Amino acid sequence: MKSYCIKTDNEKIIDYLLNKIANLDFPDIYYCKKSFKIYDNVIMHYKENNVAKFQSIVISMIVDAILEFYQEGIIKRIININYFYFEDFEKKIIFENCQEFFKQDEEEIIETVFRELKKYIKENKNIVLEGVINFRLTEYVKKLDNIVDMAVNKYIIEKEYKEFINLLKIYVNATEAKTDMFHLIYLNGESILLDKQKNIVQLEGNINNAKYLSDITFSSNDIALNTLLSLLPEKIEIHIIDKEDEFINTLKLIFEDRVRICTDCNICRTYRMLQTAKKI
Repeated sequence: MKSYCIKTDNEKIIDYLLNKIANLDFPDIYYCKKSFKIYDNVIMHYKENNVAKFQSIVISMIVDAILEFYQEGIIKRIININYFYFEDFEKKIIFENCQEFFKQDEEEIIETVFRELKKYIKENKNIVLEGVINFRLTEYVKKLDNIVDMAVNKYIIEKEYKEFINLLKIYVNATEAKTDMFHLIYLNGESILLDKQKNIVQLEGNINNAKYLSDITFSSNDIALNTLLSLLPEKIEIHIIDKEDEFINTLKLIFEDRVRICTDCNICRTYRMLQTAKKI
């Protein structure tokens, strides 16, 4: 007979585990709830031959309980210890970022917890949940620590991006327009600028004066943005030849009501035809 005793002082977790066991589609498991000293205990016995399956069920139940009742607290503790200097509202955003990153790596993280628990219950029949989490699931906690670091990096990047956008918006709103309009052709993630006579603007000539660029890559998008900020047209007509992306969203945030999006005009159709011709 194989037996395990899961210990915790949290009544909600005990009820959660008992409900899990009651709904198992696996025969010959006998279980009960007992209270000893400070802990409530879920005790499980299995008398048949498929011990590996029984162990897998026990481990899966514990994994589910950890994710349901403990993971949020572990992540928040890591944030509070490692990044105590952030404001409460910032920590909340970082926690939300953590949830996004966890979803991306959920399967791998669950496998890590499962593997560590499997190693532990081979040698231990008594499983004190809090103790196992704090002292035995080191790889799991390390993965959560990495997730917190990624979440913080994402928050800082987004914060800097918003500050960058706000500064440019202030500049745009405080500066008088220097020309009537520009057309911006957006094709394959690259920008082509046309003046109001629909002549191509040579972006390369603006590199030496690229004081508004967000980085030093000098892509066509960076230089197009610098040109638009330097010449500051009253209107910017953006012709989307394939799809919008982060750069177009950035232009809309900076220039706001100066921007008009177009997807079907003579300019759009001409560049779409040119794109199709190149593929043939």
